[in-house]
Amino acid sequence: MSAQKTSYAGNGTYPDSYYAASRNIVRNPKVLEGEVVADVAVLGAGYSGLSTAIHLAEKGYKVVIVEGANIGWGASGRNGGQVVNGLNASLDTITRRYGKEAGAFVGSLIQEGGKTIRRLVSQYDIQCDLKPGNVYAAYTAAHMKELEHKKALWKSHGMDDHQLLDKEMIRKLVNTDAYVGGMLDTTGGHLHPLNLALGEAAAFESLGGVIYEQSPAVRVNHEAEKPSIITAKGRVIANTVVLCGNAYLGHVVPKLVSRVMPVSTQMMATEPLGEERARALIPSDMCVEDVRYILDYFRLSADNRLIFGGGTVYGGTDAADVRAKLRPNLEKVFPQMKGVKIDYAWNGNFALSFSRVPQMGRIGKNTYFAHGYSGHGVTGSHLFGKILSEVISGADSSRFDQFAKLPWIPFPGGRMFRAQYSTIGSWWYQFKDAFGL
Repeated sequence: MSAQKTSYAGNGTYPDSYYAASRNIVRNPKVLEGEVVADVAVLGAGYSGLSTAIHLAEKGYKVVIVEGANIGWGASGRNGGQVVNGLNASLDTITRRYGKEAGAFVGSLIQEGGKTIRRLVSQYDIQCDLKPGNVYAAYTAAHMKELEHKKALWKSHGMDDHQLLDKEMIRKLVNTDAYVGGMLDTTGGHLHPLNLALGEAAAFESLGGVIYEQSPAVRVNHEAEKPSIITAKGRVIANTVVLCGNAYLGHVVPKLVSRVMPVSTQMMATEPLGEERARALIPSDMCVEDVRYILDYFRLSADNRLIFGGGTVYGGTDAADVRAKLRPNLEKVFPQMKGVKIDYAWNGNFALSFSRVPQMGRIGKNTYFAHGYSGHGVTGSHLFGKILSEVISGADSSRFDQFAKLPWIPFPGGRMFRAQYSTIGSWWYQFKDAFGL
């Protein structure tokens, strides 16, 4: 996939990723043909769409999902599988930019996405290798100061689940000399992301929901009293439409194109290492991410592979050689992995908002959208799906209204130059990381 190809290649089959190769559910996709009527139509079968659909189906709504490729084909089935609490933008940034009320509001719910995932996994017996704990890793003293501040800030919002780690302590969790310290979040975790998405799809269908796959939308009629999703072979008419295409919505809804920018990140999975060798790398079996602006993130899979990700390409263009790009970073963290065989390597896009705060809102009278998780979508998407279900069902509109009223900021340089501008801006942060500023 690339910035020029946000539509679905071939028949929407999965990329050649470890997750696709190890998925535990193989579906027989149903294509949308003819006219279908529903209470709610959701566009996109990633986490946002699945979470919205499940929460509404649990309330008794007739919900239909329309997916252009297959379940979890986009970021939901390609990501690092890390259950990391919080948004990309810090609580400090949100408070400074939007005020104390907004900061307190976001601070009250940033662990809710992880709790929602655990509830769904437990209630619907989703087999996705869910494991507890995530580690933030610091390369410099400046990074440690950031983590000390983050721990104190989160504690001020009622979250006291974090432990600061010195060099010796983090070494017991992650066996490397690369880090000067870090922070443990006991409420974080990691999982097989595609199996989570596939399990959620099965849970939704067990509630009476219907999913049409390999049915790319060509248009969304969001101005009508009863909005609709139109594909090449059919359409769904509903009382409410929810747009959850995120980085892969393309130009189907022109009003949303400029709000987010696709950003490509890369991942790879080693050969199976065996339990002894794998635990020698990460004795804690937790997921790890460093706190640089352009960060690395990694974890062990259930079959003892090291899954390693990182890198950023603004605009969503694929890296030509993922192995060549990521291997030096992997070997910097774990020199003992020099020359290790890489079985799988893949690209994936996430949707970046300029503010790094995800966006939720309404266009037309009865069409809602959620997107722009900016690399923190595993938990954020599940939370936003829950909030969308609240406003659509009439149960509670307050949390939706809080997010919807946050002003979105367009990317400097417009659509033509936004990727170049973001790349130049990132150089400053990389410079700071490199020199410990």
